[in-house]
Amino acid sequence: MNYVDAHHHYWHPARGDYGWMPPDNAVLSRPYTPADLSAALQATAVGKTVLVQAAPSVEESEYLLGIADATPHVAKVVGWVNFEDASHSATLKRLSAHPKFAGVRPMIQDLPDDNWMLRDDVQWAYKAIIKNDLTFDCLGFPQHLENFHTLLTRYPDMRAVIDHCMKPRLNEHTDENFRTWSQGMSRLATDTNVCCKLSGLVTEADTDWSYSALKPYTDHIISAFGAERIMWGSDWPVARLRCEYEDWFQLAMQLTSDQSEANRQQIFAGTATKFYRL
Repeated sequence: MNYVDAHHHYWHPARGDYGWMPPDNAVLSRPYTPADLSAALQATAVGKTVLVQAAPSVEESEYLLGIADATPHVAKVVGWVNFEDASHSATLKRLSAHPKFAGVRPMIQDLPDDNWMLRDDVQWAYKAIIKNDLTFDCLGFPQHLENFHTLLTRYPDMRAVIDHCMKPRLNEHTDENFRTWSQGMSRLATDTNVCCKLSGLVTEADTDWSYSALKPYTDHIISAFGAERIMWGSDWPVARLRCEYEDWFQLAMQLTSDQSEANRQQIFAGTATKFYRL
């Protein structure tokens, strides 16, 4: 079986548009290229990947598409356009002509206004995503769950996926935090067609990213969304803050070991292949 990694990054900090990246972080603040990932892909039998933006600039999206052109395993790219500038509708249309361009991801988790996604001046972007038959990656925190519910029920025809299980607060695990997250995710699963990426959990878990710490969260998303709406992603190299690529892959395999082989086929290949049209 050839697996699909539905979410990873390549970047070069010297490009200058990764404002979130701490300059003194030895793990993150260095270049990551296809050569750095090739051994891990071979070791895990991951044959196709989705390369996701990490900078809020069109220039980075074009940089990633250039990597995709030269890299067989990169099947699709999730880029970025400026939702606050309606003239970027033309940019979105131009990018959509590239055979490996999948869609866009605004970096909502980094924005100070939790209600940004519902502002009148950004609504054109969702309509353009639908018109151009593109995808929308939902990047946020549990406090964004209600607004994402409003947004995705407003645009039921938009092909959307939740990144990193909406980043549950594993590093501050309480019954109340889990209940808020799990109920919000269940509402999204029931009321919308959104998919969910099984990714990013090891970094949200801080120091305890063990099987027992993550299992309640993975069990909930599988129960809520079903395997046919879940796709595994590495979130590499961000995941390297906790572990290596192969470590998270094997842990994800262990976390889903109670699923049928057909369900695991969906989680580790089928859902991403269908959603991103690989």
